[in-house]
Amino acid sequence: MDIWLWALLSMLILLLWILMRRLTRNKQPTRILAIAGSGGHTTELMRLLSSLPTNLERHYVLANTDHFSKKKILELESKISTKSNHFTYVIPRSREVAQSWISTIFSTLFSLLYCIPVILKSKPDIILCNGPGTCVPICYTALLFKLFGICRGEIIFVESICRVTSMSLSGKLIYPFATKFFIQWPQLLENYPKAIYLNGRIC
Repeated sequence: MDIWLWALLSMLILLLWILMRRLTRNKQPTRILAIAGSGGHTTELMRLLSSLPTNLERHYVLANTDHFSKKKILELESKISTKSNHFTYVIPRSREVAQSWISTIFSTLFSLLYCIPVILKSKPDIILCNGPGTCVPICYTALLFKLFGICRGEIIFVESICRVTSMSLSGKLIYPFATKFFIQWPQLLENYPKAIYLNGRIC
């Protein structure tokens, strides 16, 4: 058989596979992948999640050194769900406090390798994050898999309330690709006009 016919047939099979996956996913509960930080980031994230419908299939990502977030996730789940409807994934931290920027490049690349199985297992419809460094490799990995139709991967970024006059580094990196990007202070609109100002604090 001509090589071009083989290529066309392979592409058709791939398109049908993607279509079938999307039709099947429509019958399943919405999957949300929430990315915890530590301290204030996690506290804000828990407030966001507590206001969402409880019938979501919730997936969490936290750094391997983040024991605070693990505790807060368990506390939230015990309040909003009577049955186990959540999954937790642990990845290496992209950047530790006071870590040099040069070494951060390598630690982030290392973290990316751990993000691949997380996205393949969770196949998130929505990725919710509010600024921790852990969210950067997850969001970029999800963006790649979204291009291949493996996950819906809509990125919802809520900039932390503590970012009043300048954006976090995570926010700057994700801003161009986010489906929805929310800020909680109007001053940020000047440099980030695509952002959505929340007139009323949510975190």
